Amino acid sequence: MPLKELEVRYASRRSKDYKLGDGGGLYLLVRPTGSRLWRMKYRFDGKEKLLSFGRYPEVTLAEARLRRAEAKLALARGEDPGPKSPSPVTSFEAAARAWHGNRASGLEPGHAERILSRLERDVFPSLGQRDLKDITAGDVLTMLRAVEARGALDVSRRLRQHVSQVYLFAIPQGWATHDPAAGLATLLRPKPRVRHMARVGAGELPALVRAIDAYDGDENPRRRAVTRDALLFTLLTWARTNETRYATWDEFEGLDGPDPIWRVPAERMKMGREHIVPLSRQVVALLESVRVYSRGPYVFAGDKPALPISQNTMIYGCYRMGYRGRQTVHGFRGLASTWANEAECYRPDWIEVALAHADRDDVRGAYNSALYLTPRRRMLQAWADHVLGMIVAPQEALVA
Repeated sequence: MPLKELEVRYASRRSKDYKLGDGGGLYLLVRPTGSRLWRMKYRFDGKEKLLSFGRYPEVTLAEARLRRAEAKLALARGEDPGPKSPSPVTSFEAAARAWHGNRASGLEPGHAERILSRLERDVFPSLGQRDLKDITAGDVLTMLRAVEARGALDVSRRLRQHVSQVYLFAIPQGWATHDPAAGLATLLRPKPRVRHMARVGAGELPALVRAIDAYDGDENPRRRAVTRDALLFTLLTWARTNETRYATWDEFEGLDGPDPIWRVPAERMKMGREHIVPLSRQVVALLESVRVYSRGPYVFAGDKPALPISQNTMIYGCYRMGYRGRQTVHGFRGLASTWANEAECYRPDWIEVALAHADRDDVRGAYNSALYLTPRRRMLQAWADHVLGMIVAPQEALVA
């Protein structure tokens, strides 16, 4: 059945690619990134081929149908409507740039740029001008070993994947006969085992929350309140230590409205991109209380109002509560992630974005700071209800 304009306009993203068919081989490919791309399948000379007509809405439904009609006329004349290669590709760099150009439209621009940058920095200098058919597995491994030598183990694995993908793109077009990178994955140095930050089990979370609420690890009343509130704020927002330490009042928006947020600037995020944290009712109430004793631009200021609390303030707080070696501040994120994943009502993508984790693959390259904001707000509100519901004793009064 032919597509309707509204179906195309409001096609929603899903976790995997899917197609909306218009008939005659024409379909709209909807990517997890939200990109909507026109494609047309056809057969020529006994082989199935694919045409790309561009991206919606730059190419409208009507224009895509016109291009389909033009392709059908070419087929009726016995002509292949596909693009004609002016000359055979032989060098690795030429093939890699063709491969990259073929897929770049479906990637987030920054991610596409990173892929090309890796190739230009590490692969093209040694393999770029070599004939595709002459490059051996040993040649590729030598290039990868040089990357490993500088400690970039994750980059070396990504480069092996890129080289293999270039060959998988080149082989069907007759530019190469085999993939020399295919069997190299097991020869690369493994990445160091991830050192998970210490955290208590879920059954010990209530005791931890009550210990934070009743924190008395400092004789100075103000320091005691700052440490307690910074720990609780970090636990409730899933933030990293430095994101909390350097939080300034001007980063918070809509605290007196229905949709309050904390907009963490890119320069303070581990992944170098802005992160928006939807705030629960409890976090808003906590911030209102903190204003009573907060001085200067930082929400959690140290003894000097112009400076934030120190790097060790919160972790030493954990030590004073008796959690040395059992619970770190970074481990709060693990507690939250475990709770959300075990709840089974929160999608993994919501959890990953709430944690501001790194992109795991091309799909995650579609990150933007407001992604999944509404479901993340529900999730963090449920987390705050869960955590603060564990406090039995009334909260200690804040000290100015």
